[in-house]
Amino acid sequence: MALALGAISLMLAACGIRMGGLPLGGGVFARATPEAAPETTSAVPAAAPQPVRLTIATAKPVDAYIMLGGRIKSCWFNADHPLLPNHVYRADVSPDGEKVKITIHQKIALGRAGLETYAIDFAEQGPYTVVTTENRGMPPELAAKMQYDIDRWKRGETNCSNDMPKVTASAQTPR
Repeated sequence: MALALGAISLMLAACGIRMGGLPLGGGVFARATPEAAPETTSAVPAAAPQPVRLTIATAKPVDAYIMLGGRIKSCWFNADHPLLPNHVYRADVSPDGEKVKITIHQKIALGRAGLETYAIDFAEQGPYTVVTTENRGMPPELAAKMQYDIDRWKRGETNCSNDMPKVTASAQTPR
């Protein structure tokens, strides 16, 4: 029994636990204080975060999807000022990551996806990933803004923009 109590005392001492106000373990922790030691940082200066830039042309479809999909979610579907508050984002990624498609749908009851209004397809063609878009019912002004953002992000820009481009014939709703 005494051996077991001695072993427990040593384990408690190793953890810095005190009994009766004195450290266990024969004064091993005599310099310890009741409060935690302040955390220190290394002398290596922290680097400023750099924007991640990825050229779509050299990315695999799933990599291009991760980059563009993240920007789409953070810019078009953010909680504060979403571009598409009445729409739902859906993604379909094949198990091998070679085929990827994002679709934007009208939001229906309980936030579910309704009518598909916009599609973004990521397809590998040789060493490249081609990103194509199709307006399937989005208002022309909104489709033009979405295409404008996608084109900026494909060029490597990383920010959300409030700029609204002029509507072009290619952004028109299909008839």
